[in-house]
This record gives sequence, C-alpha cells and structure tokens, in this order.
Amino acid sequence: MDLRVTIVQTELHWQDAAANRHMFSARLAAAAPATDLIVLPEMFTTGFSMSAPDLAEETEGPTLAWMRQEAKQHQAVITGSVIVKEGDNYYNRLFWVRPDGTYAAYDKRHLFRMANEHHTYTPGQERLVVELQGWQICPLVCYDLRFPVWSRNTGNAYDLLLYVANWPKARNLAWSTLLKARAIENVAYVVGVNRVGTDGNDHPYSGDSAIIHPKGYALLETTEAAGIHTLTLNKQELDDFRQAFPAHLDADAFTL
Repeated sequence: MDLRVTIVQTELHWQDAAANRHMFSARLAAAAPATDLIVLPEMFTTGFSMSAPDLAEETEGPTLAWMRQEAKQHQAVITGSVIVKEGDNYYNRLFWVRPDGTYAAYDKRHLFRMANEHHTYTPGQERLVVELQGWQICPLVCYDLRFPVWSRNTGNAYDLLLYVANWPKARNLAWSTLLKARAIENVAYVVGVNRVGTDGNDHPYSGDSAIIHPKGYALLETTEAAGIHTLTLNKQELDDFRQAFPAHLDADAFTL
C-alpha cells in the first residue's frame, strides 16, 4: 500500500509552546492535506532549547492533547519531538500520535554535546519501530542521523526511516549527505524534516527538508522557504528493489 507523507517546514516561535501549537494548527488547516502521516520538526513547540526546567511538559500535557486533536481532525498520524519531564529527568521526546488517540514515544538517543544537550536531557535507550498502513517506520531525532549503527536496518526491520530536526544551516551539507547515505545503506525511504528561520540563540536554519528514495536520490528537496509538502511513497517499488538488490542478506551481524 502507498503511504502519503506530509512534511511541515516552518519557523518556530522561540520558547512559546502555545504560539507554536496555534501556528501549526493554522498551517495544517490552510493546507488541509489528505495524508497518512504529518511530520513536524524537533522540539516543535519551543525550538532547540536547553531551558528544560522552564519549558518541559508532563507526558500527558497540553502538547500531547493538541497532537491527539490534530491527528483526529486530519485522520492522520502526527509526529514530532517536544521537551518532556518525567520524574527528575528531562527528555527530548518524539510522540507518534494516532487518530484514535493512542500513541508511542521515542526518546532521543544521541544528545548534541556541542550544545550541552547531554547535560540537560537524559538519553533514550530503545529504538522505536511503528506500523502504519502496512509500513514499518523508525522515527529518530536530529543528531541520531550521524550514527549509522543506531539507524541500522537489520533484517529490513523498517521501510521508512524518519528524522525530525533542528539542524543548523552551518552544517546543512552534512544533513543532506547523511540523509541520502542512510537511505542507500538501509535500502529504505528516508524522510528528514528540519525547521527554517533563526532561533533565540541566533542560529540560522536553512530547512533542506527532504524525502529520499531507497536508491539515494531525492524525491523531494526543499529550499529555505517555509511550506507544507505531501508526497506519496510506493511500497511495491521498495519491495521490488529489495528483491532485485538484496544487500541486507550480506550485512554484518552485530548487536548494540
């Protein structure tokens, strides 16, 4: 079955969750995409911030409630990461919210030490693979992109690898190159959703959100402009390519 994926590339209101939720609601309502999956950036309610004590929500907080509302309204899964507090720990947590209100979650594994993220947040310990419309999907967060072992598609466990990000313009070549590399080495579709604009730390973001074919070429590449884009991915095309080019059968076995 085909999968319709909608990516939302936009500026973010710095550390203003209510304003960002309102903004995303308005953009999605205006675009009214007929889709199966809506992908928002990393920390889409705040921007990439280390002010977790001031910004964190409980898991069952206003943003999860908002995501449930949007998923139901658009009859699509909606995903993106937010700052969550659990006990004494803070997490950069991706929510995967379904139209029926159920959800799964993934905590960012690789914390960006160059911004001291590892001093503020607790790393996740388990990867998440979820099912949607007959597709197996592995959602990851930003800096995870640099670590191929964590992204490894052992035994074709997933069909689509997904990254939500706040990836600065200064390293956009690495972003674009690694998205393609992850698609090629894992023989899977890859979706990368980044933000645009400038954050409260004066870091500019060039977007460069993309959808990559398993052979490594771009099906969709954005510019620095904000926008909502929907693309249909073909599962049969993926299955046929894997059958014709079963590189996974020669993969090295290892455990993490």
